[in-house]
Amino acid sequence: MKKAALIFAATIALSAPAAFAAMDHGSMKMEHGGDHKGEVAHEEVVDGVKATFEIMSMKEHMKAMKMEMPKEMKETHHIKVVFKDAKNGKALTEGDVKVKVQGPDKSAQEKDLMAMEGHFGGDFDLSKKGKYGVMAKFKLKDGKVRSAKFWYTVK
Repeated sequence: MKKAALIFAATIALSAPAAFAAMDHGSMKMEHGGDHKGEVAHEEVVDGVKATFEIMSMKEHMKAMKMEMPKEMKETHHIKVVFKDAKNGKALTEGDVKVKVQGPDKSAQEKDLMAMEGHFGGDFDLSKKGKYGVMAKFKLKDGKVRSAKFWYTVK
């Protein structure tokens, strides 16, 4: 009986990270616990929208969400983008955001960021030291397509 329970527990523990990674989040909003602020990597106003990009290590991000980091996870950093109306400071939380990250070795990663609690976020592999180009295109509720780009250095 103990052996069967142990095998069942091991199967669940090993399959949970794979199931989590395979989930199609769509426009689902994820709730995060705790305060998890990353390093403000870039901030600019584009057509009346203030975009603030924060980058944090996945270890910090998972700790803030009170989750254990899966060992097989290859993404090393979480990119968080907060949009606010530049005039009144109201949070803009609806829309589509696509981010492309070009690494120091010229490799590229492109992802649609998920709508989360008050921001959009996605996980990227920034494991190589050097300069990364971060390019974002976003279409918020007003239907305008905006873009922002900046350099981020991993030391």
